[in-house]
Amino acid sequence: MARAVPKSRRWLMTIIAWAIAFVIFFPILWTIITSFKTEGDAVLSPPDLLTAGWTTESYGVVQDRSNYFKFAMNSVMLALGSTAFALLLAIPAAWAMAFAPGKRTKDLLMWMLSTKMMPPVGALIPIYLIFRDLHLLDTRGGIITVLMLLNLPIIIWMLYTYFKEIPGEILEASRMDGASVGKELIYVLAPMAIPGIASTVLLNVILAWNEAFWTLSLTTKNAAPLTQFIASYSSPEGLFWAKLSAASTMAIAPILVLGWFAQKQLVRGLTFGAVK
Repeated sequence: MARAVPKSRRWLMTIIAWAIAFVIFFPILWTIITSFKTEGDAVLSPPDLLTAGWTTESYGVVQDRSNYFKFAMNSVMLALGSTAFALLLAIPAAWAMAFAPGKRTKDLLMWMLSTKMMPPVGALIPIYLIFRDLHLLDTRGGIITVLMLLNLPIIIWMLYTYFKEIPGEILEASRMDGASVGKELIYVLAPMAIPGIASTVLLNVILAWNEAFWTLSLTTKNAAPLTQFIASYSSPEGLFWAKLSAASTMAIAPILVLGWFAQKQLVRGLTFGAVK
């Protein structure tokens, strides 16, 4: 029989959790507050968070200067496109590693994960030259390819973990009933792993949306996402903090809303198979 947790300990853990959440969210809160200030109030030292005048002037200037919806549409297409193509490769790969592992499967998984430890700048020059020669610079197709390959190791790892929790006997039964590999993946495995697949999709969309290094290095105008939109407010004359904060708020707002509404599904997927 499980022992009840003391009420004082529950209160302490709750306070600690709220404190950690506030520390994590504070930079976002600061950015949102700064976006409603004038440029003069935004650079005050010490900062005036509450009594300074509130204005939406920076949002109007940002929208007049840049086409926000074009950048936002690029971000949506890059995030969804890279996620879709990554799943097409990751689901069969994770299925093979989970249900038909070889002697080197674990070594292969570790090697894939180790590629995430390489500094991106180490591969920038060869990738830039390849993209230049293939005319992929500043194209959606090129950036989708980079983002797909960038997050593919994490997606395979997550799906492999979820698939390992599914009893192999169920798949064997489907084969005995005459199901092909394709039908096994679509009609048996995928429905059972929906929480894991959904959380993987959400995480990859967030990672692709927030990716800045490659999008800033390989795009200029046509395929530029919201990260390029934010960077455009850094100039040789200095940083315009209020406008930069307004651009940042407009860039993170869609993914914050998505994360808020999908938090239950994300948590459910991340804990899928944790309790037997």
